[in-house]
Amino acid sequence: MRLFAAPRVNVQEDYEQIRRLQRQLAAIPTSRYQISDLALDAADGTHQIPVRVFQPQEKRRDDLLLFFHGGGWVTGDIDSYTPACDTLADLTGCVVASVDYRLAPEHPFPAGLEDCYRVARLALEDPARAGVDDASRIVLVGDSAGGNLAAVVSLLLRERGHRVPSRQILLYPVTNWDHHPETSPFDSVRDHGSDYRLTDAEVRDYLELYVPDPALRSDPHVAPLMADDLTRQPKTLLITAELDLLCDEGEAYGLALREAGNTVEMYRIDGALHGFITLPRFARPLREAYQQINAFLDGDPT
Repeated sequence: MRLFAAPRVNVQEDYEQIRRLQRQLAAIPTSRYQISDLALDAADGTHQIPVRVFQPQEKRRDDLLLFFHGGGWVTGDIDSYTPACDTLADLTGCVVASVDYRLAPEHPFPAGLEDCYRVARLALEDPARAGVDDASRIVLVGDSAGGNLAAVVSLLLRERGHRVPSRQILLYPVTNWDHHPETSPFDSVRDHGSDYRLTDAEVRDYLELYVPDPALRSDPHVAPLMADDLTRQPKTLLITAELDLLCDEGEAYGLALREAGNTVEMYRIDGALHGFITLPRFARPLREAYQQINAFLDGDPT
């Protein structure tokens, strides 16, 4: 497993290099993909939010998967996640819309969150424009920091009095704010925070870039596990990775959602590392995750 661990980097100094490397690794000719690009106006009109739409090789479902990528709110974009979103489209038979939200540190919290919220709200309010006949067919999906954004967008939609999506799929999401091994309430931070794919130091660096003000890091819009009210949230599939330092906090969020009266399905992939959704299609953790995702999508959308 350690052979696949990411090289240790100083995120706060090297995030631009990480971005370039991610794009290079994902630089597969676009002719392989059935994609189209569009842009939506931000709520304040100051910028546009790029969205890349992926058509599956064979469309088997009417759902639209609105995808928020991972990368610690600092790295990742629609280019580096194009292979993963193409896989998501093909293995589910769904149209996938990947949101290129603004990244920290150039655009700290809540910039990226507001971009994701804007796209989700527009899609839910006008599902025909999003290409579906009913808003219940729109599913929020996110991995890691993107899972965090999906969860918080669902909270914001309810808090602001707008339609909440019927379903969300959270893949190894960030849900807590404290990832120091001496103070974290979660054993997975201590057990898996120094040796595998993602380290506790890297998560702390990402969070500092995303939320420069320490007083805001425990805000529920950064750490949804801190929310006092988790009622009226979407039906949720929450998938964690056994060897991921975020494993315990992800599962704690699933339990908190369930205790608040929501329908939650949780699944832990044994032997999996953080970030498995970007693995090649033959990888066992990826195939196992898609078995759960497809079963969830086959269920009642309401």
